[in-house]
Amino acid sequence: MKEIWNKVLADVGEKISQKAYDIWLKPIKLVTLTENLIELEVPNRFFKDWISENYKNLIRDSLQHLTQQNYTILFQVKENSEEKNEKPKFTERLVAPRALKQSIREDGLNPNYTFDAFVVGSCNQFAHAAALAVANMPAKNYNPLFIYGGVGLGKTHLINSIGNQILENDPSANICYTTSERFTNELINCLRYERMTDFRNKYRNKDVLLLDDIQFLGGKERTQEEFFHTFNSLYESHRQIVITSDKLPKEIPGLEERLRSRISWGLIADIQPPDIETKVAILCKKAELFNISLSNEVGLFLASHLGTNIRELEGALTRLRAYSSLTGTEITPSMAQETLKDILADRQKLISIDNIQKNVASFYNISVSDLKSSKKLKIYALPRQVAMFLCRTMTNSSFPEIGEKFGGKDHSTVIYAVRQIEKRLNEDRDLKNIVETLRNQLQR
Repeated sequence: MKEIWNKVLADVGEKISQKAYDIWLKPIKLVTLTENLIELEVPNRFFKDWISENYKNLIRDSLQHLTQQNYTILFQVKENSEEKNEKPKFTERLVAPRALKQSIREDGLNPNYTFDAFVVGSCNQFAHAAALAVANMPAKNYNPLFIYGGVGLGKTHLINSIGNQILENDPSANICYTTSERFTNELINCLRYERMTDFRNKYRNKDVLLLDDIQFLGGKERTQEEFFHTFNSLYESHRQIVITSDKLPKEIPGLEERLRSRISWGLIADIQPPDIETKVAILCKKAELFNISLSNEVGLFLASHLGTNIRELEGALTRLRAYSSLTGTEITPSMAQETLKDILADRQKLISIDNIQKNVASFYNISVSDLKSSKKLKIYALPRQVAMFLCRTMTNSSFPEIGEKFGGKDHSTVIYAVRQIEKRLNEDRDLKNIVETLRNQLQR
């Protein structure tokens, strides 16, 4: 058992730096190694977060290579670790994250997803207002409430907030939060073991049903049949139904028309990708939760260089928190750039000057050659300046490099364009919205 683990350490050690090995792999202790399970002890929960995110796959691949078997990897925090509820001793200047509430409950709700923890911006203001109205007066006005938006924009947070607020107002409320996948899996099991009465009682005797990601019901005829009757039962009993999706009802592929019609009966609210200010606010809110001091400079750096997926923003912050706590390093823009270099590099590959030019030209309905030309008409000049601004703020290209890509223009032309857009963004709301829209398109 120990011999295999030592071989894994040696194998993974060859793929990472010596410094990374000493900090992250050396402290890990082997607890159990069975035929398909390995349990590893780590010093603290910060360590666990970091290892899970950055080295778990390397360990799994090495195990599979050495043993020709697939393993489930479990990390457990050392029993006598003072850091279970406190910060590591060697980073006493940092405060450990607040203890999160118990996250597994019978109603399926995540108690950490509340309206208080939800950051409201222009991108989600309508959906937030609708969700709050439903939470305070369920089954009165908006039933069903259908919330849609892209991946990682806060739909799950909002639908859980509704349930948690209803429970706060009325602790006796019978609420069920579930995902389409869980609903389907439970249905399959109940069909297999002839327990459909139990299944129907569970979902049809609720005051509130919160169904996340209904798009995954597409093409599942038996599941749609069951949800159709569940919907009818709840609706006719004046019970609140809230549904989320990444698409409008009419755009969900494989969804039966009768179900598509019913989920459109109530209010449909969308969540758009957050703008820079909202992303910074989200990061600051999460940093506050973890008791991390996050400067506006770092928040702006992260918001500018990462996408609009809120889970991606949270993941980046978790990594910075762990690295800062374990190494005693202050979170600065340069530290963030170094710690997140793999994430930023992957994103940089996707965002190129050519890509920016194509998106801007398409948005303004002009050609890329017009964008690169020296035509001074406003219909060409403004898009050109916007494109140069995005190239400067979204890539690592220098002013001369950007100028070269725009028909061999001098670097001073690019500098002027960037400064003009920076100035106008503070005065022109329409231009600001256009730049944010283009930025969001490029970051998807």
